[in-house]
Amino acid sequence: MESEGDVRGVERVSEPAVDDLREFLHRADLTVAGLDEPTVQLWIQRDGDGGIIGSTGFELSTDGRHALVRSVAVAPEHRAAGTGSRLARFAIEQARGAGAGRAWLFSRRSGPFWQKLGFTSADRHELAAALPAAHQVRLFVDSGQLEREVAWSRVL
Repeated sequence: MESEGDVRGVERVSEPAVDDLREFLHRADLTVAGLDEPTVQLWIQRDGDGGIIGSTGFELSTDGRHALVRSVAVAPEHRAAGTGSRLARFAIEQARGAGAGRAWLFSRRSGPFWQKLGFTSADRHELAAALPAAHQVRLFVDSGQLEREVAWSRVL
């Protein structure tokens, strides 16, 4: 199993870094709501100057059996170098280490990326049923956005 040290420069997001991460994810056009929720676990990778080059994270279901992978993003200039795959695998391994047996995520644009990591198309309503308390799920259900989302899943 990977540890935080296996992905060079990855650090758990601290409260002061949440605003920087929010700005980074906003530029990547990803959901920024709920980043400061205590159930959301997030990591960032920085360059030598301290700028965020990538992020990853997940939120466990209340029973701990499911993980919602979220906030996986890489700065454009660092794509195609495997950074996104490493960060996604890192979150998946961290979720598995926390006891999750299945990972879920929403992605309308990056299906091929997630398929390379073993994810298959899933029913968005099954995702919502498995993780009803997850901040992103609640947001999508309450706003009506769930019907526009594309869900993915894999066994851990």
